[in-house]
Amino acid sequence: MTLSIPSTTATMTPEDIAAQEAALTFPRFTHLDALKVGEALTREGLSRGLPIAIDVYLFERTVYSAGLPGSTADNLDWIRRKRNVVLRFGKSSFRIGRERAAKGVSLHDNAAISEVDYAAHGGSFPILVEGTGPIGAISVSGLPGHEDHATIIAALTKLRAEA
Repeated sequence: MTLSIPSTTATMTPEDIAAQEAALTFPRFTHLDALKVGEALTREGLSRGLPIAIDVYLFERTVYSAGLPGSTADNLDWIRRKRNVVLRFGKSSFRIGRERAAKGVSLHDNAAISEVDYAAHGGSFPILVEGTGPIGAISVSGLPGHEDHATIIAALTKLRAEA
């Protein structure tokens, strides 16, 4: 399976991201799969010298976490905030951000959604299982949002092809 990953947020629509979510739905996703995708993201990040933090969150707990050289504590907070968007809406943080931008509104226009706890920027993607829905999130922080998103998509595409 090959997915198109536009290089800028300007060319990626909410529909593009929804198609990625549909294509990257797994028949099953286990703790071992979570470790595989976390390790794949780590290997890719190290080989490219990316200053990223990685988090794979499954069944209400972090299963894999890594902070690569150059990442900071701020990256962990961005992960938490982007992951909260995925857990609340069941869609990627990038998709939520693009949907809101298309409507000309911010996620934070709703007073119940605090900027302290939610960030609708690229970099957190739902772990979706056929017939079940979202069971967790894979998050990356340290690059521009569309690149965080693209990094996750590449790793999940590879894992999905192996499933």
